Amino acid sequence: MLREIRPAIILLLALTLITGLGYPLALTAISGAIFPKQAQGSLIEHDGKIVGSALIGQEFKEDKYFHGRPSATTAPDPADSTKTVPAPYNAANSSGSNLGPTSKALADRVKEDVEKLKAENPSSPVPVDLVTTSASGLDPDISPEAASFQVPRVAKARSMAEERVRELVDQNTKGRMLGLLGEPRVNVLALNLALDAAGAK
Repeated sequence: MLREIRPAIILLLALTLITGLGYPLALTAISGAIFPKQAQGSLIEHDGKIVGSALIGQEFKEDKYFHGRPSATTAPDPADSTKTVPAPYNAANSSGSNLGPTSKALADRVKEDVEKLKAENPSSPVPVDLVTTSASGLDPDISPEAASFQVPRVAKARSMAEERVRELVDQNTKGRMLGLLGEPRVNVLALNLALDAAGAK
């Protein structure tokens, strides 16, 4: 019987070593050599300290900063482990809200957000990505339109000319990948760091 199952055992061990150990290690080594920054998580440094990743959004609440998309991620409630509490951009629990178009809770939240944003900038239509969450809840980017919508608030909070703030938005706007894939986007963390640097001059 051992003679019949020996090939299967050898094949299982060989494939485990090749696909479970050798292949991942080879890909890790190759990606680290070709794309070292991306392989390490696309980390962003400021003044010698890691302040975040270009791939994971952060919550900015102050008026002097650009705000990202809403995030529906959660974390365990410290007071009751059977419940969860909102934890925006929680990379340990990437998820959307799972609320559909007929959800009253979703409609109420979006309506409240739209009203708040209209009060902030009544002369411009509210960009959809400022009131909708992404599927992952970790989206680090907003559309150029969403960034432009926030320029008057940020400029006022920082006592900066709107033209200067718009220049920073333009400088931090990335186009479609290879000119074809995706949409133009602005990384919120990179833009806010550029704002801080401009204000420090």
